[in-house]
Amino acid sequence: MHEKERHRIILSAIQDRPVSTVIELCALTGASEATIRRDIAALHVQKKLRRVRGGAEALNPNQFPGLAGRPFSINETIMIEQKRAIARAATELCDEGDPIIINGGTTTFQMVHPLASRRLQVFTNSFPIAEHLLHHSKNTVLLSGGVIYREQNIVLSPFDNDVTRNFYARRMFMGAQGVGPLGLMEADPLLIQAEQKLIGQADELVLLVDSSKFENRSSLVLCPLNRIDVLITDDGISDRAASMLEAADVKLIVASPSATVEEPTGT
Repeated sequence: MHEKERHRIILSAIQDRPVSTVIELCALTGASEATIRRDIAALHVQKKLRRVRGGAEALNPNQFPGLAGRPFSINETIMIEQKRAIARAATELCDEGDPIIINGGTTTFQMVHPLASRRLQVFTNSFPIAEHLLHHSKNTVLLSGGVIYREQNIVLSPFDNDVTRNFYARRMFMGAQGVGPLGLMEADPLLIQAEQKLIGQADELVLLVDSSKFENRSSLVLCPLNRIDVLITDDGISDRAASMLEAADVKLIVASPSATVEEPTGT
């Protein structure tokens, strides 16, 4: 990852909590502790943050903390070709008229392009997904209610009596921060709470993750592996990860970025 990109992630992360530790920033950027410490020192000299013992803090912290994890604007630039291939394969599972749930995320967002030629009933908690489908497709779009989280461009509700409970879906398409032997992992308790409600509204759970997610870990488990019906990833998946999915009876679909025919248009 380029230095400027790491700096963007660090400056974004320190706005979300009183202190971001070196370990947390390593997990967000994939960089070593030595690299992160150098980045913090440089940003401290530039007066963009305050270096503290074991990490860094914002000079003017956000009074309304966001969700843990990288912002949408940063994630959408990472492994983009793999995400497009995964999204195309996911859309192939949809039949005309299907009611589906698309959870917010940068991989699931790439479904909007192949969905432009479909007519489905789409429930989502993602502003970018809802906006794109409204402007560039004839799909019926339902948007969940709740608190708006700008960094991730999603809407989450902590309440049980929201509109989520009134929508049935043939399939739910979602991403995850990480995938391991214990299951799907996310970084924020509120994300866990909201996604568990959505999972309960769908007959089938389809996970869209690029191959790097098999190396990611988090302290929060969303659901066990055997809750996933189908997992779509790119051809960078390791044999070990594939065997793990087979043991959990998860159907694996491998989408190759090299199969791209043309570049999608729109945003």
